[in-house]
Amino acid sequence: MRIDKLLSEMGIATRRESAATARAGGVTVNGDVVKDLSRHINPEVDTVCYRGRAVEYNRFVYIMLNKPEGYVSATEDSRLPVVTELLPEELRHRELFPVGRLDRDTVGLMILTNDGQLAHTLLSPRRHVTKLYRFRASEPVCEGAEEKFRDGITLADGYECKSAVISLDPDRMGGLIELTEGKYHQIKRMIASLDNRVVYLERVQFAGISLDGSLERGEWRHLSAGEVSSLREKAGAIQ
Repeated sequence: MRIDKLLSEMGIATRRESAATARAGGVTVNGDVVKDLSRHINPEVDTVCYRGRAVEYNRFVYIMLNKPEGYVSATEDSRLPVVTELLPEELRHRELFPVGRLDRDTVGLMILTNDGQLAHTLLSPRRHVTKLYRFRASEPVCEGAEEKFRDGITLADGYECKSAVISLDPDRMGGLIELTEGKYHQIKRMIASLDNRVVYLERVQFAGISLDGSLERGEWRHLSAGEVSSLREKAGAIQ
């Protein structure tokens, strides 16, 4: 990897900024001043310092995003804005992608990463990873919905959902739904099977990771080391 690419991808400095710093002697590799940042290094072996501080290389990036309405859960779309556009340029260069999908009008927790193996494992139906959603309906949810969800809702196309948990608010106009699968428009279709309609949907938890309440819609942060370890544990990945 080129030194300037490393500095850019790690969010240390733009290529222009790092070039100016290098000309002033502010970039070293293994203790030696380097002014040509096109030089290739092994970031997992070589020690790069920028203005006296070691640059920590992370092969994989894990981001929590509070997805706003109107964005598509994809890396590119010819007509609509995509969730990766909410990230700064240096992170977009890391080829991040969303782990799973949220509908365009669904908001809330989304994990983005460039760790393809972890993402694939978390999304595997065999893992039974839980997803928790808060919803509001157009009218009170019918009596007996809790039992129907527990026994497995049958959708209009005949698909039989796995057992799920619905916890309704006192007014029965909304509540929480916990799933271990993620079919297309699943919650909307489940509520539709009760002759009702979802008017608001927010994912608040994924694989045990809860949406950070300090993040406004469209804001993001890196997952903590503990959150990453938790995801790896859920996926059964070897650390």
